[in-house]
Amino acid sequence: MNSVITVAAKEIQQAVRNRWVLASTLLLAALALSLTFLGSAPTGTVGARALDVVIVSLSSLTIFLIPLIALLISHDAIVGDMERGTMLLLLSYPVARWQVLLGKFLGHLAVLAFATSLGYGAAAVALVMTGSSFDNDGMAAFAAMIGSSVLLGAVFVAIGYLVSAVVRDRGTAAGLSIGLWLVLVLIYDMALLGLLVLDQGRNISGGVLSALLLLNPTDAYRLFNLTGFANVSLFSGMAGLAGSSTLSVRALLAALVLWTLIPLAGAALAFSRREL
Repeated sequence: MNSVITVAAKEIQQAVRNRWVLASTLLLAALALSLTFLGSAPTGTVGARALDVVIVSLSSLTIFLIPLIALLISHDAIVGDMERGTMLLLLSYPVARWQVLLGKFLGHLAVLAFATSLGYGAAAVALVMTGSSFDNDGMAAFAAMIGSSVLLGAVFVAIGYLVSAVVRDRGTAAGLSIGLWLVLVLIYDMALLGLLVLDQGRNISGGVLSALLLLNPTDAYRLFNLTGFANVSLFSGMAGLAGSSTLSVRALLAALVLWTLIPLAGAALAFSRREL
């Protein structure tokens, strides 16, 4: 376990030196504050609480930004170190390959969790400073949004590690990661909505729809945050789609956990069989 912690600390130090921590935190904080002050403007006319509108806005932002940041910091975690020769040096020490992989994963996840918590926490502080009122349900929804955002980041860090363990050069890893981001964040949902429009409820039942939604981690994240809490669900763009789904909050969280564990296990298997 000490080896895992050592590798994780090394990754955190490297992220700090490369300004990843600072850049990610400032970017998330700037966008969160912008959405807080601009997105809460309509609350007076629609009767929405400012925090609920911020949760909807930040959830939509997270779906696009967190996966991209996670892939950027993880796509060359293995193949990049192999090209630079640092992986061979690292494995010359008494440390197993799975320990290297797990340590790197925990280090990158810690960086992402810090940036997300601090960046999005700035939005809550801004609401407090403007005199917005909070209740327990709103705070629970906001905390769940931050926690699930970190979990979504873990999913795409794991996917980035799988890509990095399979490909042979950093350029291929970068291209494949961007392609996966486009598919999971943009193309999949457009294709699914097009399929639902063409089907018009004839063949796709609620169970089939639920299975299709679970095949995409961003959809599981979206449903968890935009339909898991009563007040927030009023402003969910997925409310109509979620109405025909039978997925529970626990099922959505379990899907995100599996989306993390399966690619990470695949990355560990591919890395264990890879020649240095």
